[in-house]
Formats: sequence, structure tokens, C-alpha cells
Amino acid sequence: MFDTETTPIHKRLEGYRRLMAIARDLASTLDLDRLLDRIVHAAADITDSEAASILLYDDTARQLYFQVATNMDEPTMRGLVVPLEGSIAGWIVTNRKSVRIANVNEDPRHFDDVGQATQYPTRSLLGVPMITQDKVIGVLETINKRNGDFTETEEDFLKVLGAQAAVAIQNSRLFQQSDLVAEFVHELRTPLASLSTATYLLTRPEISHTQRDQIVTNIHSETLRLNALAASFLDLARLESGRVQFRKTQFEVNALLLECREIMENKAAEQRISIKIEVQAGVPKLEADRDKLKQVVLNLLSNAIKYNHADGWVMLKAEATPKEVAIMVADNGVGIPETALPFLFQKFYRVRETEGQVSGTGLGLSICKQIVQGHGGRMEVRSRVGEGTVISVFLPRSRI
Repeated sequence: MFDTETTPIHKRLEGYRRLMAIARDLASTLDLDRLLDRIVHAAADITDSEAASILLYDDTARQLYFQVATNMDEPTMRGLVVPLEGSIAGWIVTNRKSVRIANVNEDPRHFDDVGQATQYPTRSLLGVPMITQDKVIGVLETINKRNGDFTETEEDFLKVLGAQAAVAIQNSRLFQQSDLVAEFVHELRTPLASLSTATYLLTRPEISHTQRDQIVTNIHSETLRLNALAASFLDLARLESGRVQFRKTQFEVNALLLECREIMENKAAEQRISIKIEVQAGVPKLEADRDKLKQVVLNLLSNAIKYNHADGWVMLKAEATPKEVAIMVADNGVGIPETALPFLFQKFYRVRETEGQVSGTGLGLSICKQIVQGHGGRMEVRSRVGEGTVISVFLPRSRI
């Protein structure tokens, strides 16, 4: 965009106008994923670069990890860890300074594992720290200048964009956290009210031994529910904030389904429910975070068992298309009313017709959706009351 260090005044003014327009654009959304996408595309555009990316910094773990990039699919890039020591991005975070490098292969700080993992080589690089309230939250990088070298003017523009981005990202996180906390506090009221009533009743002298035992059982049950709710809440909060790292490996889908069935067999046997597995021939290995997908399958399998009849069945299926691998959890259980289907993935939502019959937090499917979307996938639900439900997870096929 700017050819030399002596950028003409009209080009500088045009650049400032662009930054003002970008600032208004960033202020118009609190959706973190959309916000990050806008920032990297603006960064690549304003510096005339082939690509741009954002690495977020986890201060607790002292790790940098890719969150979004313009030049490749998010499932491949997201969660890729970059060390603080021995990387340009790590140097930027540690020193809180920007860098402009004409040839990264001549820089000893260059971390080449990223280029090897993504098969997208870096030639030149411009990177700035994203700082707000004296706290580094990440690094904004643009790579491979299209014409010539990165200029001082472009570095200045990227610094301004990085500062704007840091504030926008922090605001988005705070909004998400406050929204989620408000919902969480609302959900706490019911179990806390139950515990308050139960403990009061225990103080009454007229309570019989049998009633006392039942109250203690209820207290134990509500305590377990609170623990599950807190764990699920923290899980979802990390996913929604974009701080979860997906550690991808290649693995067989059939082995994953067999492992999930083994874990849930005892629970299924209590209701005399059979779990079957059907994997289409030729289903390729998945390239994904195995533990996170295991969490998804176990959640769907648990629901299929809970919302089923005695002597029912659950089917775990896997099949592939040229672009996707599909994992399906089908059952012949109670089914879901059509009016409830659009709300299934909302936080804390529970189907009214079965809410009092089966315990749960109302966060499981929200967590599943976040994990699947974090892999570039999608979820679909088909159900009929009295006939059963099929929940399908579609994931991109491995490129290898």
C-alpha cells in the first residue's frame, strides 16, 4: 500500500482515514470470532500483505497460540502453540515492541515450525504487540509484503490497529463474561434455594429419620449438580473467550467410538439400553483434538441414554463424503418437540417436557457446538417425539 519510507502526505491521510473507518467497524460488534476476522483482514489490507494473523497470549500458561489467520482454514491454524522463547512473536510479547523483518530466514528468532505445519512459508514479517491497560493480550502479525519491504509508516499504522484491536478484544471478552456470569448466577438460584430449604428442614425436630435421610440425599444430589454446573460453566467460558487450544492429532474414528461406548456401557446397562457402532468402510482418519471430540461424543451419548426408554437402543455411526466426516448419535428415545429444536444449543436451555425427569446443566450442547465450530465443523439435529433423535457432527476431512 505504501511504497517507501517517504510516503506522500495524501497516502498517509488515506491510511488514517482507513484506520478511522476500521475503528468504527470494530466498535460495531462484540462477537469475538467476527471481531478477530475483521482485524486480520484489515491488517493484511492496510499493509498490502499476503496474510495476517492474531496470536493470543495466555499469561497463566505463558503460551502464545494462533487464534485466527487470513491465509488458511481456522481449524488448521487455531490452537497452534508458538513458544515464547525462540519465536519472533514471543520476542514481541516479552519485549512489548514491534518488529519489521525483510527476510525471516536470516533472523535467529524465526520459529519455522508454523510454516512447516501450515505449508505456508513466511518471507517477510511485520508484527506488533496488542496491549491494553498495560497488559499484553496477543500479537498482530502481517506476513509477506506484496511489493518491496514493510515501511515505517505501515508499522505505525499496524501499531494503531493493534491498539484498537486490543481494546476491542478485551471489551468483547468482558461482555461475553458478564453475559455468561449473569446467566450462571440466575441458574444458581434454583439449586441454592433447594439447599437452603433442605438445611432448614434438617434443623426441625419433627422431621423423621426417613425424611432426614431423604433430605440428605437431596442435598448430595444438588451439590453434585452445582459442581457439574460450575465445571461446565468454566468450560464454556474458556471456549467462548477463544482461549481453548485445540491440540490436533490424527486418529481413527472407529477407535474413538469404541472407547466412548466402553465408558458409557455401565450407564446404558442400568436402563437395559444397547449401544451399537456402525462405521462406513473407508472413513478416513480425523485430524482434530481427540480429547475434545471425545467430550462431544460422550455428551451426545449420555443424552441419548438419559432421554431413552428401558430396552431402547443407541447407534453410533460414522460416514464420510469427499469434504466431511460425519459422526451421528441416534436413539429411539422420547424425542424432542419440534418447537424446542431451534433452542437446543442455547446456554442453559432445557426442554420443558423432560426438564423435571432428567438432571442436567443445560450447557452440554452449547459446549459441544463451541468445540465443533472450533474445528470448522457444524451440528444438525433431527427428532420426532416418541420416535427418537439423531444428532450429527460434521467435521472437515484431513488434508493429508
